[in-house]
Amino acid sequence: MRPPRPCTTPALARATVVVLLAVLGLLGTGAGPAAAADGDASWTVGTAAGDFGSGRENYRYTLDPGGRLQDGLVIVNHGATPLHLAVYAADAFTAEGGRLDLAAKDATSTKVGAWVHADRPDVTVAPGGSAEVPFTVALPDDAAPGEYMGGIVTAPAGAGEGDGRLGIRIRLRVGGALKPGLSAEDLRVRYSGTPDPFGKGEATVTYTVRNTGNAILAARQAVSLSGPFGRFGVRAGQIGDSPQLLPGDTWKVSVPVRGVTPALRLTGTVALTPLLTDAANSVAPLAVVQTTADAWTIPWTLLLLVLIVVCGLTVAALAIRRRRRTRPARTGSAAALRPVDQQDSAG
Repeated sequence: MRPPRPCTTPALARATVVVLLAVLGLLGTGAGPAAAADGDASWTVGTAAGDFGSGRENYRYTLDPGGRLQDGLVIVNHGATPLHLAVYAADAFTAEGGRLDLAAKDATSTKVGAWVHADRPDVTVAPGGSAEVPFTVALPDDAAPGEYMGGIVTAPAGAGEGDGRLGIRIRLRVGGALKPGLSAEDLRVRYSGTPDPFGKGEATVTYTVRNTGNAILAARQAVSLSGPFGRFGVRAGQIGDSPQLLPGDTWKVSVPVRGVTPALRLTGTVALTPLLTDAANSVAPLAVVQTTADAWTIPWTLLLLVLIVVCGLTVAALAIRRRRRTRPARTGSAAALRPVDQQDSAG
């Protein structure tokens, strides 16, 4: 293994500080330099200058299966004591809140984290100095085509993950057919109703966005509801784009929809527009993917009102019928009540 190459020029130190500002957010380690285990030293990381250029914010490569390349990571120690850091590669994943993070050192990486190898597992950087740690990217012959995300990480040697770590993303494109794809899964519509028997209620549409392809994608989303034959249509308000999802990753979404007519049967529609970002950071929208699901929307308040009215009319009809049955008959009653003397005189 080659020892770390000293690299202490002021220009490089300034460059690494600039690069740090762009990459600190990638690992969730805070807004400033991470502290070393002893609390006295801090460091920054940056990309090494070489065949791939200088001043890069992160690493981007395109390699065919079985391909190899070499690059380097520059570490600058801003502290007053020697800095001993572990150096390792890790796969990326979508963390809670949509932020891309890198797996812990003891986690098993199967993609970028398994294909990137630092020339040494740790490095000691002198106070006020810097060191470059070369690393190799070596793809297996059976690497599947597509886009992958990972990173190379530095952390205090022998310390836990909570003691701070800094790293830089590695975005890798493996040669072959790129097949981007998204789907909306487990689509459900829940109608919450309204106390107004003639009013409109609110519904909640929930679903899971899944990256079903082999490209890193974000999703532009639109949600709508409609009644039978497409009537009583209503759209949800503006929905923010999903975070960038790695192949196989998922993102759960819950969308409120207001002004929904309880038309007995509702159809919910989710339209996803995949957003593909290329190496020049240009975003290209792809063909829209739609998913639908049906749900019952029973207007219980209106049905209760109708039931009360029907019951009231039924009770009233029965009362009228009973009153008619119990009324005394008048036919022949006058003759039966006339006095006997009036009957005799008549005879």
